Amino acid sequence: MEKLFIIIIVLSVVFFLYNRIKAWRQSEPLLKRIYQSKSTLSLGIFLAAFGANLLISPRNTIDWLVGIVFLIFGIANLVYGFKARRHYVNQLP
Repeated sequence: MEKLFIIIIVLSVVFFLYNRIKAWRQSEPLLKRIYQSKSTLSLGIFLAAFGANLLISPRNTIDWLVGIVFLIFGIANLVYGFKARRHYVNQLP
């Protein structure tokens, strides 16, 4: 189970960097926002997977606290990124 979370973490970092670079290189504002919202989704997946990985195999109390905080921020980024992406994709011509 831990290896699955590690694979998810690595893939989400790769997608985060890819979408950040695509947003940075984009000149059209709407497409830039779409790529930024996709990178926010990837960041949310990274934080949630990292937090869940800490909660699955905790070593001490600090792991519990950090895992819960990362999980909360990851879910918040997922929700915000999903809503933003849906909003901006609907504005495409």
